[in-house]
Amino acid sequence: MKRTITFKGAPLTLVGRSITEGIPAPFFRVHAQDMKEVTLSDNKNKIRLVSVFPSLDTPVCDLQVKEFNKRALGLGKNVLVINISKDLPFAQQRFCQMNTITDSLTLSDYRFSSFGLNYGLLIKELNLLARAVLIIDAADVIRYIQLADELTQALQYDAALKNLENIVKKPAAAIPQDTLPAHCVACEGKVPALPPKKIEELLAEYRGWKCMEAKKLTKEFFHKDFIEAKYFVDLLALIAEEQGHHPIITLNYAKVTVSLTTHSAGGLTENDFIMAKIIDKIGTGAGK
Repeated sequence: MKRTITFKGAPLTLVGRSITEGIPAPFFRVHAQDMKEVTLSDNKNKIRLVSVFPSLDTPVCDLQVKEFNKRALGLGKNVLVINISKDLPFAQQRFCQMNTITDSLTLSDYRFSSFGLNYGLLIKELNLLARAVLIIDAADVIRYIQLADELTQALQYDAALKNLENIVKKPAAAIPQDTLPAHCVACEGKVPALPPKKIEELLAEYRGWKCMEAKKLTKEFFHKDFIEAKYFVDLLALIAEEQGHHPIITLNYAKVTVSLTTHSAGGLTENDFIMAKIIDKIGTGAGK
């Protein structure tokens, strides 16, 4: 997916994990209008059309919510429309009440930027979400992505809805197989460290990461200044907390050094490699 868009012609940067069609949908957590936390797994076995936009206070976003609410929901009981922005839940509730938006979910990414980071749709300069639509099928696979190149322009609704119709006819695709799971798993009890041979095999796929004594992964990321490096650290902190796997992070002006290990195992586990992959996909800074 693209990493840049424009706002009235001025360039903007998208940060977060880089996603593509055909991959498992990343975990995210957002808030409902009653302030309760909602995650991807709360709507399993549904085909979800996820409508993403910067603010309900703009005419283009207003129309986007109403258009998908009106047209997508007629495609079957197994289709769920989810609207996500960084508007506060109170503002979303007021909008939905005024416009009788009752059949779709309207959720807020205001607190953690979790959806924006995990789907690469967080606008760095504005701390808002880009305009996009995604379709996640019943097997939690991303089947369709459309990103507006210009933030003020509307999406191509017909194209998105045509793809939704096709997915309704074939509601689940084969889940892609990967070397490792997409998310870190809780370390309960004694978790064995990976043997050196397995570490060497996995490390071959990780550019720039170094293994220290088969017990720690490290990588350096270089930025243009301290503020850019700190922003990267802030993103890492959010992702690490969400994954439940916390790296050692050292900030030295424009350089960020990240170290990964699993203390309970006394060495490296799959979680360290999962986190390394996620960190690489955040897409900010140059790794060495």
